[in-house]
Amino acid sequence: MTNSNPLTYRDAGVDIDEGERLVELIKPLARSTARPGAEAGLGGFAAIFDPKAAGFKDPIFLATTDGVGTKLKIAIESKRHETVGIDLVAMCVNDLSAQGAEPLMFLDYYAAGKLNANDAAKIVAGIAEGCRRAGAALAGGETAEMPGMYAPGDYDLAGFAIGAAERGTLLPRIAEMKSGDAIIGVASSGPHSNGYSLVRKIVERSGLGWDAPAPFAPGKTLAEALLEPTRIYARALKPIFDAGLAKGAAHITGGGLVENIPRVLPDHLVANIDWEAWTRPAVFQWLQDTGGVPEEDMRRTFNLGIGMALIVDNASAAAAIETIEAHSERAFRIGALKAT
Repeated sequence: MTNSNPLTYRDAGVDIDEGERLVELIKPLARSTARPGAEAGLGGFAAIFDPKAAGFKDPIFLATTDGVGTKLKIAIESKRHETVGIDLVAMCVNDLSAQGAEPLMFLDYYAAGKLNANDAAKIVAGIAEGCRRAGAALAGGETAEMPGMYAPGDYDLAGFAIGAAERGTLLPRIAEMKSGDAIIGVASSGPHSNGYSLVRKIVERSGLGWDAPAPFAPGKTLAEALLEPTRIYARALKPIFDAGLAKGAAHITGGGLVENIPRVLPDHLVANIDWEAWTRPAVFQWLQDTGGVPEEDMRRTFNLGIGMALIVDNASAAAAIETIEAHSERAFRIGALKAT
């Protein structure tokens, strides 16, 4: 049976040539993330990692997955795609750090209704930068062009990270925790990748456009300031983990300090946070004032300036802070554990 009007995959909205062009654009980006144990080359059907080449003797492997959430809407609406890839990596590898693991490999999933290779390459460039910051190889990924699934210009991202730690070193070590242990907070760069559904509602209430000057960040537009990428803590925390200083770690994401720190504590201990121990980044005051957000909601929605929290022996707190700050991060003693 013949048809005088044949259809092709391109007619259905999928451009294989554009997909192949994207692969060629991102191959050098992936190669730039190579590390011992992974060559970070594209084109195979699966990613390979050699733990012996990475120096591990008896590793436990860990896997995490996450996305960027509705922060992507700001990138899409402002046409600024360069940094959300860093967020994607950060949200995954910081979860590995919370277990005391070293990031090894990262894979990404990019889906759009219509593939634009140039925009997608900007996103992958951010992913590669995130991988370099984390010390992880960008070992593969998947690009999906799905007409009708997304509104024009929209896309979504998902990330997948593999990490490892030597057997017996994983966090938390709850049996070692005791009342009086110090809580060390490592500074965030802003909201990171959490609470952006509320952020966008507050921006809508403010009446400001994405290209308007940010009231809380001189010299930046509102979009630039709110797209500040999530900090990646792997390199700064590795010497803390290697020295055995940390008893526990919590990645401060949705739920804030009040919900994430308890996840790593034994039932008989609680976190006593000193909320005046650090200065919140100005973005949070603007969000709270502009949106009229209650303090309780601020504490349960945002990280409020602390992206990672560590539990350390009180006698080790000063050394832990000094080590973290030697790796260009800021850290503060923000509280202590106490008995329930």
